[in-house]
Amino acid sequence: MMAVLVLLSIVSNAQIKNAKTETVKIFGNCGMCKTKIEKAGNLKNIAQVDWNEDTKMATLTYDESKTNQDEILKRIALVGYDSEKFLAPDKVYSNLPGCCQYDREAKVPVTVDAVSGANKMAMNDHTAMNDSQEKNQLQSVFDNYFLLKDALVKTDSKTAATKANELLTSIETVKMETLKMDVHMVWMKVLKDLKADAKSISETQDIKKQRDSFKSLSKNTYELIKVSKPTEPVYYQYCPMQDANWLSKENAVKNPYYGSQMLTCGKTVETIK
Repeated sequence: MMAVLVLLSIVSNAQIKNAKTETVKIFGNCGMCKTKIEKAGNLKNIAQVDWNEDTKMATLTYDESKTNQDEILKRIALVGYDSEKFLAPDKVYSNLPGCCQYDREAKVPVTVDAVSGANKMAMNDHTAMNDSQEKNQLQSVFDNYFLLKDALVKTDSKTAATKANELLTSIETVKMETLKMDVHMVWMKVLKDLKADAKSISETQDIKKQRDSFKSLSKNTYELIKVSKPTEPVYYQYCPMQDANWLSKENAVKNPYYGSQMLTCGKTVETIK
């Protein structure tokens, strides 16, 4: 494994012309910090950052004709991580998850204006990529939820079990470090129950048990989709007979708790958009 990592590092560094390598201290705590630090510092064929969460030391390899240590450290500071030279903005630091908030020391504060035009473009590319990753990941979760809901509307327990399993897979593949802070906080809150309910539905073809688990699943999916601000309207609907809610992509009521027995029982109580 070590040999493979060394080889990958050599290959990566070989793609950077006029390569200069330096070691600096960057503050952080965990694997999530490592992902964010390296993503902020890396620029294809220009800069490569390798941060060690145990030593807090980062190896910077960069094309010194196109960037420098300060520019790399400024980009990293602007996503929340101090170095010995630059201080992350207080607001950005305070928005880090609790597990990522390290002990701080006085340094030079960094603002977006302090970053060069080329590096601002790189940061915008990172932001756009993160936004796209977040939307794509969560969209898969929401799409599978709606497919599961449709199966319950049809009282098709076999398909419901299959769709619940696909939902579980989409939940497990979400990379939480790409989520925005407000979404990340809700995700951490609902993740355990989302997985438990999806797993419970996937492991039975008893429609009543599936529908019981769907109540909790819908409540937590509502919290997640509301903070995610979907691009298309989503309708939060209510069944008075079950005192339970569900989410739908259409305003017309199709009750997943009763199917054809009481298909139109319920009402839309909120439109999320």
